[in-house]
Amino acid sequence: MENSALLKAIIDNAIDGIITIDDSGTIETINPSGCALFEYEPGEVIGQNISMLMPTPFQTLQDESLNHFHGTITNDITGTDREAVGVRKSGDIFPFRLGFSEVQLLGRKIHIGFIHDLSREKQAEERLKEHLLHLEEQVEKRTKLLKETVSALEYAKEKVSKSLEKETELGQLKSRFVSMASHEFRTPLSSIQLSAILIEKYAGECIHPGIIKHIDKIKVSVSNLTGILNDFLSLDRLETGEFKTAPTRFDIVRFSEEVTEEMQLIAKQNQQIIYQHTGTSSMVSLDQAILKNAIVNLVSNAIKYSGENTFIEFNTEITPSLLSVTIKDNGIGIPEHDQKHLFEAFFRAHNTGTIPGTGLGLHIVTRYAKLMEGHLEFTSKVNQGASFTLSFPQKHE
Repeated sequence: MENSALLKAIIDNAIDGIITIDDSGTIETINPSGCALFEYEPGEVIGQNISMLMPTPFQTLQDESLNHFHGTITNDITGTDREAVGVRKSGDIFPFRLGFSEVQLLGRKIHIGFIHDLSREKQAEERLKEHLLHLEEQVEKRTKLLKETVSALEYAKEKVSKSLEKETELGQLKSRFVSMASHEFRTPLSSIQLSAILIEKYAGECIHPGIIKHIDKIKVSVSNLTGILNDFLSLDRLETGEFKTAPTRFDIVRFSEEVTEEMQLIAKQNQQIIYQHTGTSSMVSLDQAILKNAIVNLVSNAIKYSGENTFIEFNTEITPSLLSVTIKDNGIGIPEHDQKHLFEAFFRAHNTGTIPGTGLGLHIVTRYAKLMEGHLEFTSKVNQGASFTLSFPQKHE
């Protein structure tokens, strides 16, 4: 009795459905889980053919003979574990795993079916299939996009390569043109300059004031055009890497005094260039030619953008680690909104008006400074002049 009660308790509390049928397919018992699965009360299924729990295509079993049923159910299913489908009282069809066992009881065969609901597993499988399908679609789309991107990159690379080739060709043509133009223009400009000087010389003291005025215009125009050619030639040499520094040790004071004398000759009427040196030492190690080009450019700007009867300060200072060269004027100054572009090639401040220039000077000076491991800084206010300072590190020898 205890064993029977224990067995009944196990069957009644089993998670899976448990059902027993006889050889004819008649349901003899069904546990609570089985009733819950099929949505029937025990009395509604006990005594009925098992085909009532099957979908319509399988219900023909109830009309088949015992031998046929025995052959298809007991021989094929007994002792196996397979998937099947069932139909609930509501008509819903659901998947389950079916396991059948056969026992002998009181001289007859009893078939026991163990039913495990697979609805959740199948739903999970469907979601997984959908997810995999979605992933496959995404992979396909991404692969297609990647191929298109690679193709576009290859096309862009080809275009860039062609553009670089064209740019290189244009750069070479530009360099040849600038070099040719600079040299070809210098000869006639020198001739014009010399002719103007000779006209002034041979005319003597009786030369008409109007002639002197036009001769002066010729000299100024030639000087301006020569400066433009020098700027273009310098920029071309900088871009092609032709400038190579050759540092030497020299006296910065004597060097600066010579530059001051040269620049004073082209200063405007009553413009005075005042040179001053600060420091106990005057010896520095730099490329004299490049340094002179940079200083001449800055002093020329100071002369150009300052009026007559003004002073231009030219200062040098040597500390144990630094050489500073400062050019300060009291000219038109630089508008604040233009200052961030000041060192860009071909840029000119908006207040320069008709004052001639290429917009290359300061750009070239910054390149000169960089060649000698230095840098250029400035301060300026409109109508209060500008101050430019070149700084170069000094190495002890």
